[in-house]
Amino acid sequence: MNQETENQRKLLSVVVSVYNEEQALKAFYQKAKAVLEGLSWDYELIFVNDGSVDGSEGILEEFARNDKQVKIISFSRNFGHEAAMIAGMDYSQGDGVVCMDADLQHPPECLEEITAAFEAGDQVINMVRTRNQDAGMVKNITSRGFYWLINTISDVHFEPNASDFFAVDRKVAQVMKNSYREKVRFLRGYVQNVGFRKKNLYYEARPRVAGHSKYSIRKLMAFSVNTILCFSNMPLKLGIYAGMFSALLGLAVMIYTLFTREGAPSGYATIVVLICFMFAMLFVIVGIIGEYIAILFTELKDRPVYIVAETINIPEENRGKSSEKA
Repeated sequence: MNQETENQRKLLSVVVSVYNEEQALKAFYQKAKAVLEGLSWDYELIFVNDGSVDGSEGILEEFARNDKQVKIISFSRNFGHEAAMIAGMDYSQGDGVVCMDADLQHPPECLEEITAAFEAGDQVINMVRTRNQDAGMVKNITSRGFYWLINTISDVHFEPNASDFFAVDRKVAQVMKNSYREKVRFLRGYVQNVGFRKKNLYYEARPRVAGHSKYSIRKLMAFSVNTILCFSNMPLKLGIYAGMFSALLGLAVMIYTLFTREGAPSGYATIVVLICFMFAMLFVIVGIIGEYIAILFTELKDRPVYIVAETINIPEENRGKSSEKA
């Protein structure tokens, strides 16, 4: 009976994106192993080395030598956090797949709640932050503003404060592997948009155990712009609204010109203001169209989402299917 139960244990794939995390990796590994060993599921711990240039690769190789449940995917260069999560999902074999970071801001203790949710039949699990101890007031305000904006202009509803810490079952993971392969992407948005039976779990993001955030203000801004463009066509309609507003403004100026006693308004300042306003609106619209064209161009080039240079402890039959182009 015990043997039969053992054979029926489900497999949990934990995907961990790693980029220059040498100071945090050992603490994360020890904490995650302690939690995973206590679960009723078998597990595989998939570290995706996203082109780290510090000592992360050597530490990961040491983990893999001593622990066959640790699997390593090393990229040929840095492809970004989302590409790392996609690669880990591509190579995962589990009945459930969890994506999380290596800095311990995503508590490994939540894995017990996640497996319980899977066992209850949930297929998509959004991990929603209740608090971020490392985030300042400005970051919290801008984060709330971003989610308000994207939910206002998009047909898709995004859970505020949902993070790159999420879990999907095997069926949803297969959908993500086969169908959501954009080069410009917002993975946590796809997870929330894919459907299936969902559940929100809540956690408090802890301070980073070491190191610092790899997302600069510039990267966050570019990420936010790409997200809006991927999930909303509303910016393209700004030209229509700007044209209507300009027409109304022109009509108001015309009425003022016809009915004011002084005749035409003392023209220089008015004309300069109107011309500057109209050209500003024009350039904004042209810039928005340019951003959409840039996304189309990126997709048409169809370059790999990631390139794998090396794998460790990956089964032979699972190698190569995504190693060059995904």
